[in-house]
Amino acid sequence: MDIKQLTYFCSVHDLKNLSHAADRFNVAQSAISHHVSNLESELGVSLFIRKPRGMEPTAAGNRLYSHAVKIIQAMRNAERDMMQETKEIAGEFAVGLPFSVMKGIGLVLMESIIRDFPNIRLTIVEGLSGTTHAGLLSSEVDLALFYNPQIDRNIAIEPVLEEEVLCVGKLSVIGKANQPISFEELAKLPILLLRHGASSRALIDRPGLLAKLMVNAPLQLNSISGITNGILAGLGCTIAPKIFVNEQLKSGELHCRPVIKPKLSRLLQIGHRSDYPSNPLFETVKKLILDLIYTNVNNGIWEAKFLHRRKY
Repeated sequence: MDIKQLTYFCSVHDLKNLSHAADRFNVAQSAISHHVSNLESELGVSLFIRKPRGMEPTAAGNRLYSHAVKIIQAMRNAERDMMQETKEIAGEFAVGLPFSVMKGIGLVLMESIIRDFPNIRLTIVEGLSGTTHAGLLSSEVDLALFYNPQIDRNIAIEPVLEEEVLCVGKLSVIGKANQPISFEELAKLPILLLRHGASSRALIDRPGLLAKLMVNAPLQLNSISGITNGILAGLGCTIAPKIFVNEQLKSGELHCRPVIKPKLSRLLQIGHRSDYPSNPLFETVKKLILDLIYTNVNNGIWEAKFLHRRKY
């Protein structure tokens, strides 16, 4: 008794017809009949009652069928498991991460790659959201995360999380700690902002509101470290999610106030070129990144609402 005999036997049992079973496997009817007859001889039982219009399973045939289905499924599971074991995830892959995401998962991402996927050569390109979006279009990176991206038919995107954007700065600038501040009050403060365009769009995707904030912005920078150093020096405040300045908030160097009327938030998306072919390497890195973000959000390390529909 072998797997081919059992496979042909199950097909005849399912279809109740030698000819139909032969068609399923694209073999001669005589071949199917030969294998079934040999199986009956080996087991010493009749598995079917031959009728003019088909094959009727005997009691013995039904009992064998219940065993054969489990055996065939076990064989397929074993084959699939071994194929997964030998399918090495390897190759070069580049990921574009904005500053906040790098702060959130950058270290654990690097650790995971080194520990669990030693044959992946990962390049991490850190930059502002506008830069990572452009990196996809230029093929500098294979997968990217960005905030509030513009709709582009060349880029396929999926939402990852939504996080609140706060007023952040020294108490001497923002006045109070943890107390709500209206957008109208915020607009009167000296605000250090990313320069106008795709970079500032990553803060809040509302051009009208950004325009109001820029009226009193003494400086516009294209530098995350420049903004951080500026607010630490008391030159102004900024708007950012908590993860942007987690360490400084915990140490008391900086403070934050939730913005109301309206409440401010931003959306993190994950994307790739629309023509990029899916493959095990791509899916592995994407899953790893989403898992790491989900874990941080679920554990309260990253204060946000996770939006992605995880399929694993």
